[in-house]
Amino acid sequence: MIRIAAFFLLIALLSSAALLPGSPAFADQPSRKATADKPTPATTLARAPVDQLIPWLLDEDRQLRGIAFGEVIFDTTGKKVLTFDPRNETDQRVVKQISAACDQTIKRLNAPDSVIQNVGRINEVSSYFEDTLRELLNSTPGLSCDFPRTIDGKVQRSGYPDLRIIDLASRRVFYLDPKLYAAGSRNSSFRTFYFEPKKATNKVGEDAVHFIVGFEHERREGGSSSPGSMAKAQRWKFTRWDLVDLSHFKARLKAEFQGSNRDMYRAEPIVATGGK
Repeated sequence: MIRIAAFFLLIALLSSAALLPGSPAFADQPSRKATADKPTPATTLARAPVDQLIPWLLDEDRQLRGIAFGEVIFDTTGKKVLTFDPRNETDQRVVKQISAACDQTIKRLNAPDSVIQNVGRINEVSSYFEDTLRELLNSTPGLSCDFPRTIDGKVQRSGYPDLRIIDLASRRVFYLDPKLYAAGSRNSSFRTFYFEPKKATNKVGEDAVHFIVGFEHERREGGSSSPGSMAKAQRWKFTRWDLVDLSHFKARLKAEFQGSNRDMYRAEPIVATGGK
């Protein structure tokens, strides 16, 4: 937890420094603006947290890998990631109910007339899995399932987690996040999961068991592309699923500095222009 806390402390220092005169937040104010060759003392002060942050980020192998997901959630939300207990009657029952919903979801969405068979990109299929699981789990006796809400009480589909399940008898909460992956990519090292720690968009509001359910699909290749036709080889076909307890999951932090077009294409830094 110390390394996570240290990271957020450095980010807080950066945020505070951004409010100081001479920092980027004041860059558009001529009376406060310093030149690149002669930084003001305030500018030097504003840079100090960056000087601490960069070396820490560069030490990625030691500091930013193998971080327990439970630590990340607790340090960012104050909520605990509970471990699935196979000896607990409630956990056993809910996992059986989730399993039945996963089986039924594959059966529904694999059907030739399923709505996903007309969807071209796998990224656009995910929401149908979320909607189907929500419908099935919410209609399961003893369970309530809905989209988790942010701190402002708003429903937000993007971001982790996708679904919030409550066992009505025990009031135990389970978060469920469906993921889709192609056959043969199970051992891929490409990023397939992310959690962004922001207060405004945080959807983890309770101590809960956290699950990922991964659905594997065959690769969709070949077949006719004529309007209204869908060759067998083109259909989405999901073949298996796995329910993963995230209390055992270890994440890594990918730190990156980013900016928008608005940040880049300001009048001041443009040195040449062509075209119209």
